[in-house]
Amino acid sequence: MLKKPLLLSLTIAALALAGCSPTSTNEGSPEGYTSISVEILADMIEERREDFLLVNTHIPFEGNLPTTDFSVPYNETSANLDLFPEDKDAEIVLYCLNDPMSHTAAQQLVAAGYSNVKILTGGMNAWQSAGQTLEMEP
Repeated sequence: MLKKPLLLSLTIAALALAGCSPTSTNEGSPEGYTSISVEILADMIEERREDFLLVNTHIPFEGNLPTTDFSVPYNETSANLDLFPEDKDAEIVLYCLNDPMSHTAAQQLVAAGYSNVKILTGGMNAWQSAGQTLEMEP
């Protein structure tokens, strides 16, 4: 008799915890930036595209996510701060092919004082794996 109530309790607890899963990772991370999923970025693009800057940091060029604002090589981010908003609290989303280059660019922006930097987890590869398309014209 105890098995059914215990199983029911565990199922309810698991469902409750699943509903509390975060929408992003590295929230308040020591790196100073946040990782977001393809699903979150797709929703952001659909619901509030005008509220953030979308930047491709990958070199060489291998495509852009739709509505990308501009590209800047990951290793030249600090040298191109004039391309970024003066407002250090502006929301900036960075991506590359798979992650490493956007991490480097994000670290440079955080070092320059930007406080609302996000990177796309898995980059363009994750974007395409989720069924999203890339624009192939630079």
